[in-house]
Amino acid sequence: MVSRFKRPRVLALSVALCLAAAGAVWYALPSNGDGPGPVTIRVDQGGYGSAEHKVAFAMGPDDKLAGARFEVVDEAGRAVLTGGPGARTGAWNSAYDSIRTLDLSALTAAGSYRLRLTGTAEATSPRFTVAPASELMKNLAADNVRFFQAQRDGADIVPGALGRKPAHLTDGSASVYAAPKYNGDGTELTAPLRRVGGPVDVSGGWFDAGDYLKFTHTASYATAELLLAQRALPATPGLAAEARHGLSWLDKMWDGHTRTLYAQVGIGAGTKDLHSDHDVWRLPEADDALKVRAGDTDQFVKFRPVFRANEPGAPISPNLAGRVAAAFALAAQTDAANDPASARQWLEKAAAVYGQADTHNPRQLVTTFPPAFYSEDSWQDDMEFGAVELALAAKALGDGRAGGWQTQAADWARAYLASGNLGTLGISDVSALAHADLLRLGPSNAVAADLRRQLTDGERRAAKDPFRAGAVYTDFDAVPHTFGLVATAVLYAKATGDHHYDAFAGQQRGWALGANAWGTSFMIGTGELFPHCPAHQVANLAGSLTGRGAVLRGAVVNGPNGAKKLSGDGETLESTRACAAGTADWKRFDGKGARYVDQVGAWQTVEPADDFTSTALLAFALSAA
Repeated sequence: MVSRFKRPRVLALSVALCLAAAGAVWYALPSNGDGPGPVTIRVDQGGYGSAEHKVAFAMGPDDKLAGARFEVVDEAGRAVLTGGPGARTGAWNSAYDSIRTLDLSALTAAGSYRLRLTGTAEATSPRFTVAPASELMKNLAADNVRFFQAQRDGADIVPGALGRKPAHLTDGSASVYAAPKYNGDGTELTAPLRRVGGPVDVSGGWFDAGDYLKFTHTASYATAELLLAQRALPATPGLAAEARHGLSWLDKMWDGHTRTLYAQVGIGAGTKDLHSDHDVWRLPEADDALKVRAGDTDQFVKFRPVFRANEPGAPISPNLAGRVAAAFALAAQTDAANDPASARQWLEKAAAVYGQADTHNPRQLVTTFPPAFYSEDSWQDDMEFGAVELALAAKALGDGRAGGWQTQAADWARAYLASGNLGTLGISDVSALAHADLLRLGPSNAVAADLRRQLTDGERRAAKDPFRAGAVYTDFDAVPHTFGLVATAVLYAKATGDHHYDAFAGQQRGWALGANAWGTSFMIGTGELFPHCPAHQVANLAGSLTGRGAVLRGAVVNGPNGAKKLSGDGETLESTRACAAGTADWKRFDGKGARYVDQVGAWQTVEPADDFTSTALLAFALSAA
């Protein structure tokens, strides 16, 4: 699996240039000397589908759990299900030497419930819901759409709960610069930026994450997933409008006249004398109000530079070409029935970008500047994605090129399988999306087998984990990779009719939404316990004076991460509002080399991102459909 360095990895280093006087907060993992923790119950706070396999977890000393009983009580306090803990799945840390499953599958009646332990152990769970899966998933997907509305940039914003205002209107007339030059670890510019063109209109789109940068790499991924979600669940409130908002910006980033693809708006790493986006903590509308001239420290905070993915007319990095083509081709599919003229325009744009891909031994894949923000090793999966969506769009429009693109998609699938860079669904690997749609065009044993490989790998990890986690939670992107497994399981079942991984998918969704060691949902606004202090500037500054951030509903955060990656999680910029949610003793629940902190400076665990949330949205939409 390919790991990536998100923008905040560089932010953590850039922050050293402008840290506030407040010091960092440090935490330690539970040691062997820690005593047993109180018995605790972990449930899926997003809810359980009426007909699905349902599992909760109890954690505590094994001598207490072994003799305990459980009961599920409804809103009136009546016990509607009773039972005993299942087999021990392992130890978590020195404070929690036993994890046991609680099988709730017999609970099928819709309603709101709590789970209680009785006998040798006493504990009460957060509230959880049982309802038809389609109902639960539709509501969760609708919340994800709210996050994208909150992420909008430009003039066309949705005020929402955060009171958003138009921002970065200067992007409507932006200058183009040559690719910036950075030092070895990508933390500082080593040469002045050199203007090479413009003005160009790159206004609109979405902020990439808790900062205000905009990347074609992530926007094309998120837009494609929103369009796939719309295909699966078209009635989701606001989804079609958000997909179009993303498409509109991607369309601006592709100049068909000069055959240039723009890759990025803004810089995330500057110098001590030249601020980048990551050096200032502020509301986005403040950037337009700055009074700056050329050479001023905040010049590129207000007048944000645009960087190209290719020289005009030159080949385009195939990872970008493939995924941008896929997004345009999905737009063509969406419009094919009701607006064929628009669909054909999208198809031609997709074909142009795809046809310009540099597929002859590309040396350095273009993702972002610096590339450490989003590392990428694979690109054949992106080309497969672009080709298969072109084939489906052409087929829908009766275009004779459909067969050729289908053949190319199959060729790229074989190239991906032979590449040695095999992963699972996430920002750096879209093979699951490509494979599933290739199977819509015809059977392929090799492609189906690779989808099984992705799921089986997760299933094997889950079998060894006390909470049955299928993703790696000691590295970046644990939660989005978890939702990637959920989406892949549903795509595989729909494509093959094999439902072997259905229970695994529900288990993974449950882990991400509360049935984990920390007992928190990693999707903001879902359940009784969720992140309240995300590393997100608007949520932080729009929050109440009590110190908690505004509820950025529907946002998905990274979740737990490797303990060593959080050594500086308390670092914040000067204007950051202090925020550290203390609803749980997080340190006590850290284990297996992983940590979780709900603190505004802990970008490693609580920064939301577009790709995180779009993957969850797709998983929910597919599950609902």
